[in-house]
Amino acid sequence: MILSHLPKLVQALPLDDAVRIEPREGVPVFRATPRIQGRIEDLLAKQTEGPLKTDEERELLAYEELDELLSLVNRLVRNSMSPEGAGEPLARTA
Repeated sequence: MILSHLPKLVQALPLDDAVRIEPREGVPVFRATPRIQGRIEDLLAKQTEGPLKTDEERELLAYEELDELLSLVNRLVRNSMSPEGAGEPLARTA
């Protein structure tokens, strides 16, 4: 599971300015910053031209793991804020 990789991910990424929170319809959405998105695009473009260096491959893999983690966090946040995911019964029927 992705959470088991979290300690390695935290150590491997440049976390300063790596994630931003952007509200959408009253729900906070966690996203990679434009700087990180740009770096991912650079690595992907370079990958189409030829093989990446080992450190670049690791960096790209770390960004993929970050993307998976942010997707998980966003699902958890969205589900916890929805009436069905709040853990409270919606209404009792008589």
